[in-house]
Amino acid sequence: MLTYFPRYFSTRAIVCYLITLALVSVFFMRYALPFQFVLFGLVPVLVFFIYSNKLTMDWYRFPERTFTKKLFVTALIIRLVYVIFIYFYYIEMTGEPHAYHPGDELLYDYVGTLLREEGVVRFRELLDEYHVGFSDSGYCWWLAIEYLILGTHVLPARLVKCVIDAFSCVLMYNLAKRNFGESTGRMTAIFCMLMPNMWYYCGVTLKETEMAFMTILFTERADLALRAKKITFQNILLPGLVILVMFTFRTALAAVLAAALVGALILSSGRQLQTWKKILYSAVFAGWMFLTVGAEMVEETQMLWEAREANQAEGYAWRAESEEGNTFAKYASATVFAPFIFTIPFSSMVATPNQENQMMMHGASFIKNVMSGFTIFALVTLLLRGDWRKHVLPIAVTAGYLVVLVFSNFAHSERFHFPVLAFELMFAAYGVSLMTNKHKRWYTIWLVAVCIIINVWSWIKLAGRGFSI
Repeated sequence: MLTYFPRYFSTRAIVCYLITLALVSVFFMRYALPFQFVLFGLVPVLVFFIYSNKLTMDWYRFPERTFTKKLFVTALIIRLVYVIFIYFYYIEMTGEPHAYHPGDELLYDYVGTLLREEGVVRFRELLDEYHVGFSDSGYCWWLAIEYLILGTHVLPARLVKCVIDAFSCVLMYNLAKRNFGESTGRMTAIFCMLMPNMWYYCGVTLKETEMAFMTILFTERADLALRAKKITFQNILLPGLVILVMFTFRTALAAVLAAALVGALILSSGRQLQTWKKILYSAVFAGWMFLTVGAEMVEETQMLWEAREANQAEGYAWRAESEEGNTFAKYASATVFAPFIFTIPFSSMVATPNQENQMMMHGASFIKNVMSGFTIFALVTLLLRGDWRKHVLPIAVTAGYLVVLVFSNFAHSERFHFPVLAFELMFAAYGVSLMTNKHKRWYTIWLVAVCIIINVWSWIKLAGRGFSI
């Protein structure tokens, strides 16, 4: 098994990015990316692939404690540097410390500030007044607490995100090591440390960093509880608390976590989880959910599921008919997105109006497009070998959330994929570890496919908006 990310893979991925960007820029010359957005893509691609190769080899020899310390400190420094840079970049480009077309950022920041000032007195009134649902209220309260302690400026709160996200890398190391071994654990952690999507959400006032952290914390602690020889109160309590809090961040994700835990209790290998433990954990979890979640959250989850098809159809119809929408959106459906769910969103390498955020993230999306090949290879291998029952919980969290996403109208939204990105990188690391010389040609074929798909996607983005090509 490979214990590092080979230079063969990293070099060819970089070459593929350069070729793809060049082809898109030539084929759609009138809509080539502005130079600043080229840099936003090129730099993360170079950093990710060069240092994934270098660090997975150099850091493998370090003792576990040293590796964990270097992982946390390096991840924290990367995020701090990015957050400070992007803070001033946004001010220079937009006049305010928020992303292009901030939308939810401004809403969260404003409601968080009001909650800090007026607190529980007008809690329900404020949420209703600004159309903040229960599944968004948790982040507003989190911002209010941060603003109360750190002041209402957005930068200190974003620096806190850096600490949270760096710790997420450590948790992913623990989870991956427990499931797939030391070398895969270290590769996973380094992938997460270098993944630009994770830097990006530290630099904006959105709930994704905290939501991904809670998803990772839940999965890592629940996985430990299911595998541990001894039952501890902490390992049982934390996953339950996370699910409870998650209902105030995103109802669908909280429901997925609960369902994933139930699935793990039922389907986990008997050697990994004895029958008496399954019965005990099931009873404790059922009692906890009955006492805490309540009928309101159950009904909200049920309503989301029952309305999934109508919401998806209406959402894509609106996008097809809106002034800056894409007419091809009317053909979008769960059937279209399902085969690509581990790979999307496809990299946006053409300049389209009011999509500066997507252009900034095109390099990050390209990295995911490439690494998803390893993710798919790992999951197929686990299925064919029958080893999936040893890793039911992380598989259930990842696949369960992506299934929900397929049936939503956000299937191609990078932001909505983010909560399970770290798990996809974990499976990608395991996929890399399984690679042999006979698989190299499949990697090359995958890169060619990614290049072709991005060029086709560029045409869809432009033609669907009526631009002459």
